[in-house]
Amino acid sequence: MSELTKFDITMGILNKRGIEDALKADFFTGKAILILGPRQIGKTTLANKIIRKFEAAGKKVLELNCDNPTDRESLDNRNLTFLQGIVGDADIVFIDEGQKVATIGQTIKLLVDFYRERKQFIVTGSSSFNLLDQTNEALTGRKYVYNLYPLSIAELYPDRNTLHISKDLETLLVYGTYPAAINNKNFDAKRRVLEELSSSQLYKDILEFQGVKDTSAIRNLLKALALQVGSEVSYTELSRRIGVDKNTVARYIDLLEKSFIVFRVAPYFVNKRKEISKMKKVYFYDNGIRNAIIHNFNALDVRNDVGALWENFLFVERMKKRAYTNIYAHQYFWRTYAQKEIDLVEERDGELFGYEFKWNTTKHPKVPRDWQLLHSNTHYTIINRENYLDFIA
Repeated sequence: MSELTKFDITMGILNKRGIEDALKADFFTGKAILILGPRQIGKTTLANKIIRKFEAAGKKVLELNCDNPTDRESLDNRNLTFLQGIVGDADIVFIDEGQKVATIGQTIKLLVDFYRERKQFIVTGSSSFNLLDQTNEALTGRKYVYNLYPLSIAELYPDRNTLHISKDLETLLVYGTYPAAINNKNFDAKRRVLEELSSSQLYKDILEFQGVKDTSAIRNLLKALALQVGSEVSYTELSRRIGVDKNTVARYIDLLEKSFIVFRVAPYFVNKRKEISKMKKVYFYDNGIRNAIIHNFNALDVRNDVGALWENFLFVERMKKRAYTNIYAHQYFWRTYAQKEIDLVEERDGELFGYEFKWNTTKHPKVPRDWQLLHSNTHYTIINRENYLDFIA
C-alpha cells in the first residue's frame, strides 16, 4: 500500500499540513492570522486542529461561521463595544469564511488593536475579495497571511518514498491532490468529487458576491483556459471565443484568481515596467480541477496534453514547496521573439534560476544562449521524471 492511501478518510486531511508548525507559533503574538485558499482543501479542519490543542490546554474558544447569516451580521459594521460583547471571555476567536463579512478588515483591526496578545483571532477565507481587499490597509502590521494549497507531495509522502510516488504519479497528474479526491480510492468516485467541485462550488463567491450572473461565460472561460495551460493567453482571443468583451474576460480571470482557481504568471523582463503590458500564462491550482472542467480523466497514454499536465503539476508543486519551506522568490516564465523558452524562472537573492519541464526523459535541450546573456548570474536546469522530487519535495 502506498502512502497515498494511508490517510484518515473521515478527516479528509493529512496528519500534518506544511504550514501547521509556523501557524501555531504565531498564536498570541498580537497579530490576526488569515488562512487563505481554495474551497474544500482543509482550511477549517487545519484551524480547528490547532485550536483544539490550545483548548485542551485551557483556552476558551469562540467559533463564528460566516455562512450563517446571524454570525455574519454580528461582525459586519459593528463598533468595538458591540464586538467586545460578541467576543466575551473567549481566548481564541475563529471566524470561518470571513470574506463574507463586508467590513471584515475594520472588524479585525478594532479587535486586534484592543486585545493585542491577550486574544487570538484566526480567519479563514476561500476568496480574497473582501478578506485581502478589505484587510490589506486596515491590518497593515496586524496580520500574518498563510496560503493553503491542495495537498503537496511533501504532505502526501512525508517519508519521500520514491517507489510509492512513482506508482501514484499518473493518478496525481490526472486526479490532482484535493483532499476529497485523494481520500477516494475509486477513480469514479474521484471523478464525481472533482466534477461536483468544478461545477459551481469553486466559484460560488464570484456568483454570490461579485454580481456575476452569467455562469455559462465563467464555465466557457474556464474551459478555454484549461485548454491553454502553459501557453500565453490573449484576452482578445478569449473574448471572441466565449462571446464577451475583452474587459469582461480580464475581470473574470481576476475573479477566478482571487477565488484560488487559477493564477497568472508574467513573462520575465529586465525592464520590470514591461511586465504589465505583455501576455501572461494561466495555470490551475490543481490538475484534477482542470481535467474536470474539460471532462477528461483519460489515462496518460491516450492523452495529447501530458506535457501541459506535467508543467502545471510541477509549477504548482514548486509553489507549495516555496511557501512551506520559506524559499522567497518571484516567479516568471521567459520567452524570446525567436521562441526560445524557459517554463519557470525564479528570481531570488539576485540570481535567476531557470527550469525547463520535460516529461520525456530522453530530451536534454541545450541552455538557450540568450538566457545566458540575460543576466550576470543565471542557472538552468531541466526537470523531468528522473529528478523532479528534489525540485518539489
